[in-house]
Amino acid sequence: MPINFRQYKEILDLAAPIAGIQFAQVALTSTDLLMMGFISVQAVAAGGLSLLLYNQLRTMCVGMVTGVGNLIAASVGRSEKRTGTSAIDDVATDEIRDLLCASMLIATIAATIAGVILVIFSQILTFLGQATAVATLAKPIMLTLAPGLLPMLWLNVLRQFAVGMRRAGSLLTVTIISIAVNAGLNLIFIYGWLGIPPLGLAGIGLATTLVQAWTFLVYLRTVRRDDALRPLLALDGWRARPATLAIITRMGLPITLTYGSEAAITSIATVFMGTFGPLALAASNIVNQLAYIVYQLNIGLSQGSSILVSRTVSKGQADQVSAIARRTFAISFSAMAIIGLVYVFLPEIVLLPFLGGRADPSLFGAAATLLWFAIAHQFFKGSQNICVGLLRGLGKTKVALFNTLVGYWLIGIPAMVLCAYGLGWGSYGIWFGLCLGFGSTSILLWWRFIAELNTARLAISKNQQAFQIISG
Repeated sequence: MPINFRQYKEILDLAAPIAGIQFAQVALTSTDLLMMGFISVQAVAAGGLSLLLYNQLRTMCVGMVTGVGNLIAASVGRSEKRTGTSAIDDVATDEIRDLLCASMLIATIAATIAGVILVIFSQILTFLGQATAVATLAKPIMLTLAPGLLPMLWLNVLRQFAVGMRRAGSLLTVTIISIAVNAGLNLIFIYGWLGIPPLGLAGIGLATTLVQAWTFLVYLRTVRRDDALRPLLALDGWRARPATLAIITRMGLPITLTYGSEAAITSIATVFMGTFGPLALAASNIVNQLAYIVYQLNIGLSQGSSILVSRTVSKGQADQVSAIARRTFAISFSAMAIIGLVYVFLPEIVLLPFLGGRADPSLFGAAATLLWFAIAHQFFKGSQNICVGLLRGLGKTKVALFNTLVGYWLIGIPAMVLCAYGLGWGSYGIWFGLCLGFGSTSILLWWRFIAELNTARLAISKNQQAFQIISG
């Protein structure tokens, strides 16, 4: 059977803009980690830990509004079914505006809470087993990163709105500029150029927060210039209806806990790595950041396929969902295989940018070994995230949460403890347990997706039969 490249393009057209915004976010923290290498190995350890905790909270915040894209796509699908055209009717217009108002309010509340939590974390790192020197260095950057959570989450609301409408646009230019601006601000704040006092790691966090705000404003301007999106744009969160807030929250909380659980297992692994010293922690931070960069592609594929599934199911075409899933996995696994080959054959090129221009043999050797674990990590973590997106497209967010809790907390974390400390595998045991947790979660989620898809097909078939009986 010949390959229909248009069907793959449909997924990529949705996934690419999502991945683009994700890369824009990760580009900031990746640039930050690169700049930390120019300060010291301890700065990489402390700053990397701070970024990981920041990403943990950022990911959980994003989960609260991720379902908005699915809700908007479903509303559009129902409108298309009612009108028989691609035009948005008045009912869908009101629904989309209502969803936007509610999601902006939820985003503001979630980001504020997360910022407070990050500040609290900055005060208790020593109680989590981190060295005093690392905790002292980490505190100021965590304080300056916290305010950036607000514009970051507002940007994600706009992204879900545009993607749900299948008009996400491109952020390639903005991404490239944001990387350059962030790097420039990092240098200015770190070294005290242009008469500004040297801020060290605190300056790196400040630069990221400023660029987050700038990126949000640029994307808001892009949305307002879109003729199809502008009439639907409604950001006055104080007008949100309680019923809509409840719908988004009910859908968002399981996603947040799923994302948080996923990020938590990585955060816990990082805390465990810190018990093996600054060198092991620095190596793990570098490799984790590399894996995190690659992971954004899978996030784009997950959300893009999820939007397609929501729209397809709302139009009564559940039989097409399995094909969407197969094409999404084909794209993901092909990309992960190519990246894995780069890790194997070109580790020097991959790692040296994160070493601050100093090829420390011990740090390089530890990170190069962890790259082998990163290959498995990217396949397992990427596939389980795609499954979460597919389940969300079917409206099943709670079942995804249950399976991730089993895979991460009942398998992954105990495996890390057993392998690292019980079997004496040290830092490598942490990464082995991490991969085992993501791998088992992938299998559980894929099995559940198949079961839920069969249920959805049966329900739609029964509804169609009932309609035929009534109309006949």
